[in-house]
Amino acid sequence: MSSKYILKSVVLPNGDKRDIAIEDGFISAVSQNIAPTSHVVIDTKGSRVLPGLVDLHTHLREPGREDAETVLTGSRAGAKGGFTALSAMANTSPVADTAGVVEQVYRLGQDAGYLDVFPIGAVTKGLVGESLSEIGAMADSIARVRIFSDDGNCVFDPLLMRRALEYVKKFGGVIAQHAQDPRLTVGSQMNEGEISARLGLKGWPAVAEEAIIARDVLLADHVKSRLHICHVTTAGGVEIIRWAKQRGIDVTAEVTPHHLLLTDELTTSYDPIFKVNPPLRTSDDVHALREALAEGVIDIVATDHAPHPVESKECEWQEASFGMLGLETALSIVQKTMVETQLMTWEQVADRMSLAPARIGGYKNQGQEIAVGSAANLVVIDPSKNWQVDRDLTMSKATNTPYHGLTLPGVITHTFYEGRATVIDSVVQKIGDV
Repeated sequence: MSSKYILKSVVLPNGDKRDIAIEDGFISAVSQNIAPTSHVVIDTKGSRVLPGLVDLHTHLREPGREDAETVLTGSRAGAKGGFTALSAMANTSPVADTAGVVEQVYRLGQDAGYLDVFPIGAVTKGLVGESLSEIGAMADSIARVRIFSDDGNCVFDPLLMRRALEYVKKFGGVIAQHAQDPRLTVGSQMNEGEISARLGLKGWPAVAEEAIIARDVLLADHVKSRLHICHVTTAGGVEIIRWAKQRGIDVTAEVTPHHLLLTDELTTSYDPIFKVNPPLRTSDDVHALREALAEGVIDIVATDHAPHPVESKECEWQEASFGMLGLETALSIVQKTMVETQLMTWEQVADRMSLAPARIGGYKNQGQEIAVGSAANLVVIDPSKNWQVDRDLTMSKATNTPYHGLTLPGVITHTFYEGRATVIDSVVQKIGDV
């Protein structure tokens, strides 16, 4: 398949309409009325083009849980969702706490070929919070790990957290914290509040998240290191992060698409599809998260894509696994919650879903402005079209999406990774065709 394309009449993030020429993996021209030579011409009919999306929070499950997802199937789901880079969380089996495991994940991503897969290294050995993992070895490996997280578990020991922050400071790394006080959330099933009391499910208090955020921004300030807060869900957490940024503390934060849209009221169905960690919160929290993302207090959108096999979700609520799919629906959810509500422009979407996450992760060939000489990592979306989510049509190996049957705005028609079309007319290309 050709690696030379001309995208006709695309609308750039800033609203300008231009043609874009792609050649040899890079953008070779951005102007009006580019004349085709040996290029494949794609008439976008005025669709939007954004830099390829970058996810800092993806669970690809491999190695060890290939029944739920593999790097290949997750990469295909990412490409369909407009992503050109995924950050693979460390809670695999074996845990990604050594150079050998992160290099394995990195190579699996290269072999898949749909996008960049950047492994995230564990902060502690085995994710159990007792001693630091091989942080230096992972940083020096071919994967060049720069983000470290025990996501799924909180780094609860403050001394270990301090040491981790000091260690990654040496090479410009960042600790991504899953903010959850384990002592306040033993057996918790959903957001603590009126609904949890009515349903008889053990509540998950907001303070369990906020207390860890507060502690860790103070630790980051003390050692002058970089801290990233995963999946913020509460209005109180937003205010702590706002305070920290006003003080100049080097903290960034993410919000998931599902926490921008869904609330704890959905748990009244007892459908485990809505069981997620951290839990769905109140409508007031959702409003605060949207405002914080628009303002920039929350820096990025990250999917927390968490695939599970059917038997782990189609069971009683208390026995079900936490998590939901997110890669293929993320951009549409952001359009619905942030663009159509006029809280954000498409230019801000490009920042929150591409430029800023690439900057936080240190991914140099990702998250670039659409300009001559930039890597041709692009996603084309038609915001005027709608589509219906069908769990049976997902590229993921799992089907645990909370949006099944929901009509969402914004159809992703094309994704380009290093100048190659991985998605054409909304169809993920076979690897041999890429």
